[in-house]
Amino acid sequence: MTTDRADHPPPDPRSKLSAPDVRARKGGLKLVMVTAYDYPTARRAAAAGIDLLLVGDSLGMAVLGYDSTVPVTMDDIIHHTRAVVRGAPGTHIVADLPFMSYQVNDAQAVENAGRLIKEGGADAVKLEGGRTMAGRVRAIVAAGIPVMGHVGLTPQSAGSLGGFRVQGRDLASARAILADAEAVAAAGAYALVVEAVPSELGELVTARVRIPTLGIGAGPGCDGQVLVVSDLLGLEDRIAPKFAKRYAELGEATRAAFAAFADDVRGGAFPDAAHSYAMKSEVAAALREAVEVTDETAAGAAGG
Repeated sequence: MTTDRADHPPPDPRSKLSAPDVRARKGGLKLVMVTAYDYPTARRAAAAGIDLLLVGDSLGMAVLGYDSTVPVTMDDIIHHTRAVVRGAPGTHIVADLPFMSYQVNDAQAVENAGRLIKEGGADAVKLEGGRTMAGRVRAIVAAGIPVMGHVGLTPQSAGSLGGFRVQGRDLASARAILADAEAVAAAGAYALVVEAVPSELGELVTARVRIPTLGIGAGPGCDGQVLVVSDLLGLEDRIAPKFAKRYAELGEATRAAFAAFADDVRGGAFPDAAHSYAMKSEVAAALREAVEVTDETAAGAAGG
């Protein structure tokens, strides 16, 4: 059965969602989130009616060229968050707490979460982890900062999970992920990312927690969905997760545009008259005459 898109129009882009607004969407109209790392992407996502923008530490792999998210720093996240906020001031923006910016203790977590809000301009922060990080969630929320949780595949600890692979396929690990989700929700998170788990587990997590779930490779049963922008737009060709539907092929389009530009420059086709500025003919003639007189005078002085 197909659903007419007119039945579910995009939210008014002028109405910025608050954390309570996001939480209230539990079981309602599906939430839509994409990652964004720069001003132009944020502008276009906001214009398209995207509900939430995530300045994820995925920028380490998608933008900065790292092999994982681990090297990303607080300064990296703050820098990119500022750009996204400028591009989409009317959109709810979540900023990731990068690796080792919250794991040490509650005080570190609160301080760095505060930086993302105060210096970066984010509306909320996201951190990875379940039961072991519930205390951090509770401390940050107690400081007045909205927290989005993240369970299932947690990229910052992918090395200890066996790499970037589906989690929760056996009974023990599935129950652990469910317990993680419940702990994060109980600690005060207003929403929860569920990554790379079987659809059945994603649906069960969604049913068991009272906050909206945003799935990324967690099946259609979640309260919303999130994709990494470079996957969505077809810009990433090194990693191709099964869950990452490509809605455009901008990577190939970009390569073709660069190649066409290079061909035009080398062949003399660019710039042409349509892409050049002109000077009035009489001004050009006077300039040439003045330059010729100057050159003759300089030549005479050199010969004398």
